[in-house]
Amino acid sequence: MAPTSLAAEAAAILGRFGVDERRFAAGTLPVHSPITGEAIAAVAETPAGEVPAAIARAQAAFLAWRRVPAPRRGELVRLLGEELRAGKEALGRLVTLEVGKVVSEGLGEVQEMIDICDFAVGLSRQLGGLVLPSERPDHKLTEQWHPAGVVGIISAFNFPVAVWSWNAALALVCGDPVVWKPSEKTPLTALAVDALFRRAAATFGADAPEGLATLLIGGRDVGEALVDDPRVPVVSATGSTRMGRAVGERLARRFAKAILELGGNNASIVTPSADLDLTLRAVAFAAMGTAGQRCTTLRRLIVHESVYDALVPKLASVYRAISVGSPVAGDALVGPLIDRAAFDGMATALGAARAAGGTVHGGERVDVNGASAFYARPALVEMPTQSGPVLEETFAPILYVLRYRDLDEAIALQNGVPQGLSSSIFGNDLREVERFLSAQGSDCGIANVNMGPSGAEIGGAFGGEKETGGGRESGSDAWKGYMRRQTNAINYGRSLPLAQGVRFDIA
Repeated sequence: MAPTSLAAEAAAILGRFGVDERRFAAGTLPVHSPITGEAIAAVAETPAGEVPAAIARAQAAFLAWRRVPAPRRGELVRLLGEELRAGKEALGRLVTLEVGKVVSEGLGEVQEMIDICDFAVGLSRQLGGLVLPSERPDHKLTEQWHPAGVVGIISAFNFPVAVWSWNAALALVCGDPVVWKPSEKTPLTALAVDALFRRAAATFGADAPEGLATLLIGGRDVGEALVDDPRVPVVSATGSTRMGRAVGERLARRFAKAILELGGNNASIVTPSADLDLTLRAVAFAAMGTAGQRCTTLRRLIVHESVYDALVPKLASVYRAISVGSPVAGDALVGPLIDRAAFDGMATALGAARAAGGTVHGGERVDVNGASAFYARPALVEMPTQSGPVLEETFAPILYVLRYRDLDEAIALQNGVPQGLSSSIFGNDLREVERFLSAQGSDCGIANVNMGPSGAEIGGAFGGEKETGGGRESGSDAWKGYMRRQTNAINYGRSLPLAQGVRFDIA
């Protein structure tokens, strides 16, 4: 497919959603499709000097939005979900064009947005606090949750729209406006989502104030202006650990709340009792899906020595046969890496693995759509020890394979990296599975059984420990991150007993 047709298709989708052509046709930020490597748009950027005014509008919106009843706020999110349902095919296609995801994954990302909207609508009627017993007679303790204020969202290229929705759907029902700074690599999908939100807000009516959802397109200076503004009490940032350190430190200086979703060097343990056919299918998707560009991608496979020779050669055969190609020109399962830097990072990691004694299967560049597009065959790397590049997250389809003898050794390998996002175990021995899930097992925020570490559902809180940042988004009680807690002591009697038996009598 010619680059001009990709550009025309992207422009047609944006036009269908009502995005002004001036926002993507004559700007200063070039957008390259990884499918061909060619520029498909030129997006208008937000000058860093305009960020304070945008946040001021969001702060004014907060003062109005916090007064709207939560179930009514949920109605706006319901309408957003309806817009996403109607635009699912087109938005999913735009994700494919801009990120290079295969078609089903682009559509799946939009479905994830729809799902979190459904979750948030129900949540809008359940933002409850506790009623607690008081030690004082005729007293009651209660706990309330109030909107926190403007929520900043900084998202990465690999899930360009889903991560915004995880944060925005919850923040909106909690009573918070959102200000979004997407990756510079994926501004087109952000423009599309911004247009869909505006449609939903127009249908919702006057209760949705101007500035309720703001889009800032730009580079690091725009992100820093958002992170440093004292009117933004909560910032959710998704990206590398290096980025998270910088963001976290800046937020800590002004005592703002950070929701950090950072690196993942995820492992799966294959035990002697594992169903190897199921394991083979699960590992293939977890390690090669999205061309290895998920924070939950499987990067380390820790295999018991008794099943190593039965599993790993079959897995190597799958790696040799997996289809690599353009996501718009066929049904390939593995699409392109986002850009040259990603491919160079993959090549560097494989070189380091060879130097450390690893045996590399695959990893070579695949010629698809010319020199400006970066497709690579996924790499399976048998390693003698967990060292060198195995300890690092390379955002590419590399799977390191290690042997183990007993479960304690496997768990030590699983936990022996700086990151702590996701993990899994394959096995049918209840004792081993439960040990892996116990406090003595995986140290990650996500621990799965008989599936890979990727493919999180919105019903559970998403996030991890250690260098993954500790943040939680999406389901469960992650909504509390977008609110402030208030404890209330209520005296409904006529006397004034003091807590802890303190006496303070006056005449």
